[in-house]
Amino acid sequence: MSSKKGPKLSKAQKLKQLQEEEERRLQEEEEARLQAEKEEEERQERERREKELERLELKDRERRDDELNELCHLLEENRVALTKWKTDALEKAKWERYLLCDGTPDPSVHQEINTYISLWRDDPEVNIGPVLEQCNLALKLFEELEGLLREAADQQEAQKYQEALINLQELIHFKHQLATEEILKTASANIDTETGNMQTVVKDDNITLCLWANFKKNPRFKGLTFKEASMSFMLPKQLAVSEIAVRILHTRYDHLSLLARIAHQRRQSSSHSARSLAGGDEIAEDVDLLLEQVETISEEEVKKDSETQDDRQYEEVQSIHESDGRKSPDSEHSRGYSSKLAEGQVSQPKTQIEALNEGDLTSPSAQVTNIDQDEIQVVDLMQYTPLGGVFYYDVFHLPPQAHQVNSWEIRQVFDNGLQVFPYPTESNLEDNSCPPVGVSVKLPDSVLFLETPQVAQWDVAGKQWRMDGITDMSYDEKEAEISFKMSSFQAFVVMQKTYANFPFQSWELRPLGQDYVVYNINGALIDLSITIQGDQCMLHSKEEKGLSHFTGKWMSSLALQQAMINAGINIFVNEYTEQYVDSCGKDPLTEHAAYEQMALFASACAFSWSQWNAKCGAEYLVLQACEHLSPDAVPEDSWILYLLGAQRSQKLDITEKSEEFSTDLYPGSEFHATFIHMLQDIMSPDGTAMTRKSNYLFVDTVQYLLCATRPLMCS
Repeated sequence: MSSKKGPKLSKAQKLKQLQEEEERRLQEEEEARLQAEKEEEERQERERREKELERLELKDRERRDDELNELCHLLEENRVALTKWKTDALEKAKWERYLLCDGTPDPSVHQEINTYISLWRDDPEVNIGPVLEQCNLALKLFEELEGLLREAADQQEAQKYQEALINLQELIHFKHQLATEEILKTASANIDTETGNMQTVVKDDNITLCLWANFKKNPRFKGLTFKEASMSFMLPKQLAVSEIAVRILHTRYDHLSLLARIAHQRRQSSSHSARSLAGGDEIAEDVDLLLEQVETISEEEVKKDSETQDDRQYEEVQSIHESDGRKSPDSEHSRGYSSKLAEGQVSQPKTQIEALNEGDLTSPSAQVTNIDQDEIQVVDLMQYTPLGGVFYYDVFHLPPQAHQVNSWEIRQVFDNGLQVFPYPTESNLEDNSCPPVGVSVKLPDSVLFLETPQVAQWDVAGKQWRMDGITDMSYDEKEAEISFKMSSFQAFVVMQKTYANFPFQSWELRPLGQDYVVYNINGALIDLSITIQGDQCMLHSKEEKGLSHFTGKWMSSLALQQAMINAGINIFVNEYTEQYVDSCGKDPLTEHAAYEQMALFASACAFSWSQWNAKCGAEYLVLQACEHLSPDAVPEDSWILYLLGAQRSQKLDITEKSEEFSTDLYPGSEFHATFIHMLQDIMSPDGTAMTRKSNYLFVDTVQYLLCATRPLMCS
């Protein structure tokens, strides 16, 4: 079989083919030459860059000590001035307190605060007006003690402050209990002619007390609204026909959460049988001992108060009956009670905190209900923050009312104060014959809820807040009202997630003048602005509801932080934040150093977030900065990106609009050991001069807010 041959090429075709092959060869040679030249240029460029980097690194090393020394000098200068100012301010405050001579104790002197507590405990005053005035003074002392506790460095000193705090809490609640009982003793004299029952509201800056006494016992009664307080309750028929008194006491402060934290600390300490941390046993023992001391002191003092009060009441009743020439129907009971007092056999009334701890002021259900442990929802006080204070929701036996006999007023006297009306009882629990009790409250005007609030009730036995047991909850956002039902009468709080406004979407620190800046944070749910001038701060927000009581007002950074947290707009971090918030996870030392230097230059430089900060690794920080000497907004083309590390800072050759992250050095820039010297490379003489004039109080305030919010980690 013969193979077929292709057509024979002509001479012209052969010549053309040779020319094409020659052109391809020449093209390949040219491409190879160009590639070689390119590679040579790249090699030379790499060598040039390496030599340039070596030169810049050598230059950086040569001036490193000088730059670090200059930064340390600036920080130390401010630190010394700040320490002196704080010492002088403390001495001045002590002197001004000494000059007051108004009889109020100095909380820093333990003997004075203990004497004050003892004298107030012995004070027989039970009328609501004077009692609330006394409680308001005690609350001011409480706030001062909290401040002293925060500043206490010595453990024994801190324990004494904590003991004084708990004693004041106990006493304040005990006084509220006595005043409530005094009002209810005369309830029959203040019956509403329209309803046949007694209802009253007492308010001041710190509490709202709503009381209702059931005289009519109307089985069709469903509930009552205290219009002056925007609170209401709903009762089942079993209670509507009972001789009871209902109390809703709203304290705008929260003392129960403090007890929960102490109890949590005690449980946490005792749960580690083999402790690896030195001093762990001592801490647990100190907390146990402190609580035991408080309980012992309270029991002794309450017993003393009760004996004095009951002796006085017995003498008054006996005087009335002797003047009337008759024996009191209860005289034998009174004599028996007096003899029991002498023998120490009579149970004494407890403070509200003690009773809550022991279950006396709550329904027996708190002690007899068997709840599946899997259903218990204990509130994590790091994840949730109670807001707006505590609502104490109680039902009591109505105290015996006075009767007029001729010109005498006769009242049966019991020795054990207000008695809790049992609801539900153990037998009721077994057959589920007790419907839940309802309550509705208007959320406090001093709080801004960023999301639907949650409700938690106080767990007496566990000394903790729990979210289980709350049913039929409804929230009217427009009216800011929350309604729900509980199986028994309990103290409750409304809460929201502590870190609801995290992570930040963006942030900016912009100068407005010498020692004058604005700090803008765009949070997950709300945007905020804080103006800082000198050592004072002012909050600005488009949200007026819940914030009007302190927005637009100058205050210290610490006071502003506390006011914002109490109002439900937390932007501050602590050691637990990273457990609940997705963050960049930066090295804390590098981050702290950045905040120190940003504060030093805040009068003349603007700083802002960068999307690349989340992509540069934990050991580095990326932010935008530029000199800015006017109060206007920063032009977009003015921002420069900087990379900050533990060893040096540099200007980056990328922008926020770049497609990918790169650590390449900006052409013509240098390395510096500190961020402030990096900034000085692009600053004018006027801008640098402004930074050197910054007041140490201003620098400290800016640094405090930056460290408290940690924007480089949380955005």
